Amino acid sequence: MARLVWSRSTDGVRRVDPRLLETLPGVGPATAAAIVAERDRNGPFLGVDDLERVPGIGPAKLAGLRDLVTA
Repeated sequence: MARLVWSRSTDGVRRVDPRLLETLPGVGPATAAAIVAERDRNGPFLGVDDLERVPGIGPAKLAGLRDLVTA
């Protein structure tokens, strides 16, 4: 399973490939595309909770991802 690292570097969030995002539980092609689109449109994710900005990621899905992504 993937473990993603969200970065606060000057480059913003690490540019994770959508195919890697799809390896996370509950993240398919549509959610991966929505994560990338949100990041491109509104800037980097500064922490795991920022994933709730993404349409389709609510509290339940975020809870499933929390231990797999780190800020």
